[in-house]
Amino acid sequence: MAKIYAASSWRNKFFPDVVERLRAEGHEVYDFRHPPHGGNGFRWTELDENAPDWTFEEYREGLRHPKAERQFAADLEALEWADTCVLILPSGRSAHTEAGWCKGRGMKTVVYIPEMQEPELMYKLFDAVVGSIDELVEALK
Repeated sequence: MAKIYAASSWRNKFFPDVVERLRAEGHEVYDFRHPPHGGNGFRWTELDENAPDWTFEEYREGLRHPKAERQFAADLEALEWADTCVLILPSGRSAHTEAGWCKGRGMKTVVYIPEMQEPELMYKLFDAVVGSIDELVEALK
């Protein structure tokens, strides 16, 4: 069974069900929403409710905040632990960065698109692009 880094977004409504299904299939799955160090993951608005409107300098300072450092360390540890990455769409910049990092390290990386979005040519870099949870399970074999 695989050790999976599930890369996605807080806004992704499919994420919890994907994690649950992959675990039911016997895979170990890192869930950034419930990291092993406890808590409920990290959101910029935990540092400042105005984080979406920060200046660049405020953003750079936010990257140094202990909560940001803690979650980054947990995510990086999980990336290094994993042997497989599943990019669950829709997702944002962080998830795409994580998936690219994984593929660049030679890890099996699968893109799961549960609802069709704008086509993306560069997903051809990854090992598979799938459109159903059953296809995802099969691609991980």
